[in-house]
Amino acid sequence: MLHVGADACRVGWLTVILREGADWKVDIFQNIFELWDQCKDARLILLDVPIGLRESESNERCCDKDARRLLGRKRGPSVFPAPCRPAVYAETYEEASGINERMTGRRLSKQVWGIIPKIRQVDQLLLAQMPSRLRIREIHPEVLFWAFASFTPMRHSKKTREGFSERKGVLLNVYDRTDDIVSYALSKFPRREVSADDILDALAAAVTASVEEQHLSSIPKTAEVDSCGLSMEMVYCVTRSKSTK
Repeated sequence: MLHVGADACRVGWLTVILREGADWKVDIFQNIFELWDQCKDARLILLDVPIGLRESESNERCCDKDARRLLGRKRGPSVFPAPCRPAVYAETYEEASGINERMTGRRLSKQVWGIIPKIRQVDQLLLAQMPSRLRIREIHPEVLFWAFASFTPMRHSKKTREGFSERKGVLLNVYDRTDDIVSYALSKFPRREVSADDILDALAAAVTASVEEQHLSSIPKTAEVDSCGLSMEMVYCVTRSKSTK
């Protein structure tokens, strides 16, 4: 059985695949369709990308608002308001930002525009491939680390040396192969393609995917559903028992 976590990186999707018996693999897929083709037999595929989008409502997704509140003043801003679906399919930043402002009252940041191609990919896959909806769910890395650290937000930014060490330490407490996977990924992929925090985020997602179903929860506990039938939620782990999967 495969347990998959993936984080958007500069060249595609950095993916950590955990198998039963402590076997693992780290790979990059250029797009989500390649990832799905290779991992469709996984029990769970957790992605750091908004899944389930508003069409025109001004109110944010509940999962975004709730996650921001749980993470507090320092880490909460890392949870951005998800763009509306029409903005995701716009061709330029100005067009997308204008659409989002008309539909929701909020313009898009350049940071959000930078990941819109990934949001669009996932939305297209989930709308076209019904089986993918049974496997693919959304996470936010800061929520995962919050949960693994006994529901305590991280103190440092993930882009700093202190933040990297803090998050790696949290993962070491819950997953025995953390050092092996992180060291391998750091040596295999150049920083211009994969940043150090991408590796930790993808690993945190994979470790969460490997947890038994009864030890998973979501924000909110009862997911909203968008107009296309996609759940709007963020999955996280509610147990800290150490895993060697």
